[in-house]
Amino acid sequence: LPPRHMDSVVRIVEALESTDHDFTGTVPELARALGGCSTPGCRAVLGEPPDVPPAPRTLSREQWLLFTQLLHQDAAAPERGVVLAPDGSTVALGPLLAGIEVGLKRAAGWPFPTVEPPIDALYAVTITEVLGTSFLLARDGAGNRTTLGPDGCWDDVDDPQNYTLLGPPSPIPDAVANGAMDGVLLGAHLAQAPVPLADLLRGYYGTGNGTEKERPPSSYRRQDFGVLTGPGKLEEEVAAMLRVLRVLPPTQELLEDVGPEEVVAIARQAAQDFTEVYVECPAIVPRCMWGARPYRGTPKPLTLPLGSVYIHHTFIPSAPCRTFTACAGDMRAMQRFHQDTRGWDDIGYSFVVGSDGYLYQGRGWHWVGAHTKGYNSKGYGVSYVGDFSATLPDPDAIALVRDRLLPCAVRTGRLHRNYTLRGHRQMGRTDCPGNSLFHEIETWHGFK
Repeated sequence: LPPRHMDSVVRIVEALESTDHDFTGTVPELARALGGCSTPGCRAVLGEPPDVPPAPRTLSREQWLLFTQLLHQDAAAPERGVVLAPDGSTVALGPLLAGIEVGLKRAAGWPFPTVEPPIDALYAVTITEVLGTSFLLARDGAGNRTTLGPDGCWDDVDDPQNYTLLGPPSPIPDAVANGAMDGVLLGAHLAQAPVPLADLLRGYYGTGNGTEKERPPSSYRRQDFGVLTGPGKLEEEVAAMLRVLRVLPPTQELLEDVGPEEVVAIARQAAQDFTEVYVECPAIVPRCMWGARPYRGTPKPLTLPLGSVYIHHTFIPSAPCRTFTACAGDMRAMQRFHQDTRGWDDIGYSFVVGSDGYLYQGRGWHWVGAHTKGYNSKGYGVSYVGDFSATLPDPDAIALVRDRLLPCAVRTGRLHRNYTLRGHRQMGRTDCPGNSLFHEIETWHGFK
């Protein structure tokens, strides 16, 4: 089959949108016919799915098979309907195309069925039904049931075929969260200005020849979703969706003993947790996605929360990396240097900051690094890719650590509330993290 990559999806959409296509309706309606939005809430909003048409002649047998597989929803394995995007994130197609269908229908003035209480159709088909259901199911599990996440890894980023989750699955693995946020953003965009779907997807994900040039809009999804959707809006829509599910025959039983106050409490928790994990905290690319070699020996655990953060720059590579491909290559080069030349067990840093909108996991939250001699067990080492002696990282890359990683580390109990932030040069004989970056971090919260 073609790779499970957004490029493959864009080619399929392009073929389906070509003038000689032989199926009536839109690509999102076809996706729904194949099972892309088959939950009770989705049916209440968009109606019963159309019948599955014969395989369109404009698609090859392999393309049709791939599209069918990606849209066959399996609640037990939501990670199967996902593709890899050029920015290194993984996206579920079901909520993405459902959000797009609502946007197209709004632009065409389509009257959505009236449900009581009224709900925002765009949020209902992308995020609020699955989010409300996830937290509803968890309330009986004495807190052991996973409600959000995890991330996962592809077998091969050049030819992605199999995606494996990195932990116990929830109804909203990271890929479903990404697909839902993208569905909301692109649906809202289409409602204002309808454009051919292949063009929209190519522009948003940066597929095709633009992939290697710069950050695609998809790498801003967390910020953009946060701007469009305040936590109050999300909470309100989850609560409304739960009230709708209470009267739909397939889900009535699930909510029969849930009182109005509990609905509000579940919605508040769901919106708060989703916002913290997917909007306020930054996305971190796991080791398996950038192609890390195994750790040598046995890693030593950190005792959390830690009290310090040490800011570095890589110096070499000296240029900031602006795409997933470039940043992943830089990570592998640094790990080789640290392991083979320096003789360390692994890449030394806890986290590395790309200029592509993403953090990259080095030793991560839980293991002692090799970044600040004499202080490795006392704090996290966070390094910017590039030489920042005379220039600053992009404003986005500065904000990624200052406004998102550090507050997130405090909120999640990995860093003390009154942590100390220092530049590498304060702890040893080095110019790191470069004069420009050092003067910048002197203005940050926690700098001593």
